[in-house]
Amino acid sequence: MLARLTSLAVLGVRAYPVRVEVDLAPGLPSFSTVGLPNEAVRESKERVRSALSNSGYALPVNRITVNLAPADVRKEGAGFDLPIALGILAAAGAFPAEALLGLGVVGELALDGSIRPVRGVLPMAVAAGQDGLHAIIVPDENAREAAVVQGVDVLAAKRLDQVVAHLVEREPLPKAGADGLLLEKAQALAGLDMNEVRGQEHVKRALTIAAAGGHNVLMSGPPGSGKTMLSRRLSTILPPLSFSEAVEVTQVASVAGVLTAGQALVAQRPFRAPHHTVSDAGLIGGGTVPRPGEVSLAHHGVLFLDELPEFKKSVLEVLRQPMESGQVTITRAAATVDFPARFMLVAAMNPCPCGYYGDPKRQCSCSPQQIRNYLSRVSGPLMDRIDLQIEVPAVPFKDLAAETAGPPSAELRAQVVAARELQARRLHGSGIFCNAQMTTSLTRRHCRLSREGLSLLERAMERFKLSARAYGRILKIARTVADLDAQEDIGLSHLSEAISYRSLDRGLL
Repeated sequence: MLARLTSLAVLGVRAYPVRVEVDLAPGLPSFSTVGLPNEAVRESKERVRSALSNSGYALPVNRITVNLAPADVRKEGAGFDLPIALGILAAAGAFPAEALLGLGVVGELALDGSIRPVRGVLPMAVAAGQDGLHAIIVPDENAREAAVVQGVDVLAAKRLDQVVAHLVEREPLPKAGADGLLLEKAQALAGLDMNEVRGQEHVKRALTIAAAGGHNVLMSGPPGSGKTMLSRRLSTILPPLSFSEAVEVTQVASVAGVLTAGQALVAQRPFRAPHHTVSDAGLIGGGTVPRPGEVSLAHHGVLFLDELPEFKKSVLEVLRQPMESGQVTITRAAATVDFPARFMLVAAMNPCPCGYYGDPKRQCSCSPQQIRNYLSRVSGPLMDRIDLQIEVPAVPFKDLAAETAGPPSAELRAQVVAARELQARRLHGSGIFCNAQMTTSLTRRHCRLSREGLSLLERAMERFKLSARAYGRILKIARTVADLDAQEDIGLSHLSEAISYRSLDRGLL
């Protein structure tokens, strides 16, 4: 008496099929699971036993062996409960084993037979389609998430006996459907607006450039100057997520278990703001069972690091690799896992420990050595990877009390979207979608300067002792400034503005 069916498991942000084989053999009653199960999978026999009993089915009095293939990959989580229970019932003849052909099954069982949600259902549904399965049975709370995937029927189940009734063709499970306008409906700007920030027009201009080109930003200024307020409104001027980007973001959120109940898609660009006490693993990801960190949860969105020098130096240094490559690679003895991490870094800091160095109205109480030590917590290689370095001074009273506000987020977003469309046409076929991601060869091709521009940049490089990486960053920023002006050629004004956003290189702090 042997039954076979297909379940799915997640490795990183991708899923793979797991063949569940259940054999009922004569002998003393026992229940064993093989195929490198972890503790949660081994404990499934107790959940399955109680769920079967409380759903009106008797556990066969046989020697039960469950094999999870491939046997050389470690199996994690409780999502194998439902397929194991169905495999036992099929092997015992409760329904034809052929009913499980072409069907993926995933779900955790409660002791009363109800089916609980699991992590990573969206990548599982994607993998089910790639494996040629025609349908997948998932917990009811995960159904809308899985229904985003086209080409696979998603069947929502609440209880074990409901699944059995479907397999014996008594009562079919409901199919979950995705709203075709789901992404558009969820993309309305949520409450925040850039015109709520009084003054700081030059900072808003810099953030518009950053959003248009996908550039990293560092803001430096005294406490209360609006750095955090501006950062939280940056996502309101970023272009809307495309459907493919929304699926990628949702896959990461699904694997991390941060999707809200019944949520189908993450339609807003993520904004993650970890505290400065975050660990290396919390920021980058990791653990015994690798999970996405904050940089991956910020994929296609914004990672905001407030009080940048207060982060541990080791934490900041591990940012360098994902900022360059757009992904995180975590290596463990059992497997190597890749997590996507293409984010915009927005960092904020004070110019000194007390926060008032250079403030015309407040006296700084820090010694020169304290200021140097404070600034040195952010390494040169990390600073090189930050494209725009902006000074954010205290806001004058006349700006705070002004009746008129700056341009709203909708207006700035329209400028950003127009610039991104220019970049998409220029970079078509390269696999990237914004200026900040251009390789060295693409930068040379699309960021050509006139003779006067080359002379200006040469003088800036020599005077401010800029690195080769800073040289490339300036060219990319200048390209973005020109795109906002809808200009094909980079002019001297575009280049001058780009150079002005390297304040730390120019020794102004």
